Amino acid sequence: MDIARPERRRRKRVRQIAIGIAGVAVLGTVAAALTRLEPAVPSVPSSSVWIQRVQQGEMLRQVSGTGTLEPREIRWVPAQTAGRVEQIDVQPGAVVKPDTVLVEMSNPDLMQQTEAARYALKAEEATLAALKPKLVSQQLDERAALASANADYQSARLEAEADRPLVKDGIVSALDYKRAEISAQQLKTRLQIEKQRVVQFAAAMKAQIAAQQAQVEQARNTYQRRVAQVASLHVRAGLAGVLQQVQVEVGQRVELGANIARVARPDDLKAELHVAETQARDVQIGQQVTVDTHNGTVAGVVSRIDPAVQGGTVEVDVRVTGKLPEGARPDLSVDGTIQIERLEHVVYTGRPAYGQPNSTISLFKVVDGGRYAVKVPVKLGRTSVNTVEILQGLKPGDKVILSDTSAWDDDDRIRLD
Repeated sequence: MDIARPERRRRKRVRQIAIGIAGVAVLGTVAAALTRLEPAVPSVPSSSVWIQRVQQGEMLRQVSGTGTLEPREIRWVPAQTAGRVEQIDVQPGAVVKPDTVLVEMSNPDLMQQTEAARYALKAEEATLAALKPKLVSQQLDERAALASANADYQSARLEAEADRPLVKDGIVSALDYKRAEISAQQLKTRLQIEKQRVVQFAAAMKAQIAAQQAQVEQARNTYQRRVAQVASLHVRAGLAGVLQQVQVEVGQRVELGANIARVARPDDLKAELHVAETQARDVQIGQQVTVDTHNGTVAGVVSRIDPAVQGGTVEVDVRVTGKLPEGARPDLSVDGTIQIERLEHVVYTGRPAYGQPNSTISLFKVVDGGRYAVKVPVKLGRTSVNTVEILQGLKPGDKVILSDTSAWDDDDRIRLD
């Protein structure tokens, strides 16, 4: 039979309790140790970040912009008269001269108006031609009347003068002499009137001829204008260059003043750059520019700054001062770098991924021989395309990470592998 041993059961129970207490103590110790441990430092491959050294010296301050090459001289060829497009003689890309016919149009109504204007001019010219001899004939009549009046007056005057001494001798009565004087005076007055008529007719004759000549000139101008409109149906380039656009089609009705084509000089180009409005405030006319055509670079000068902001950018025109590389043509995409100023004896480094001028940002500075990087506050000054001025937080010789570190915003320290 089995013999009960209560002391063994008691010892086993005591041993289990002791093991449990020891286990709890061990777990408590481990937990306390874990709470004292610092968070794990994230590891970052050195090849995945952009590290650059802080320098001191001359910093060239620049701003950049993108844009296109545009002709400095562009001519839009408008329609001088309404018409219908009959033929397009030249296609875009062709080299043209000022008298090169680009488009031929027709306008039957204009042709009829031109013919009517031609007949109106001939009629006015015929009227003028008939008026001149008619007025000359009338002028001769007036002169003849003047000569007759002068002859009558001279005859009466001589007769009166001859009778004057005869009155004393009683040969001629005083009454007859008085009548002779009155007759001479009347003829003198008539002579003066005829002189005035001759003068006034000459002035009237001149006025009539001038009025008719004005009618002729008006008719001639109308006819010449119609002829010029007919000639303008043959639309010409008006400028030596390259035809860039033709904005009409055969059969299309074109109204007066509508743009038909665009001609530009390909050998005289400018760069139209679009600069961010935050950088454009430092751009001034006359600053030096380097224009990159992706097939070479060429020097230029800022010639115009658009006063308006469009789409967050400001348009800056650059006059090209050097020789453009081969292949440069209108509408070619270019990049431009504008030199703002040279800063002497400043601390600077490459421009970080984020950071505005005159602001304070956080950058990771490389420490411990390149094994780690710690976050430090850095005060930025003036910025350029690829560089930025350091006012506080870094010194020459320091190395900083300039690439995007937003993935470690919550970390103050990273390990570089």
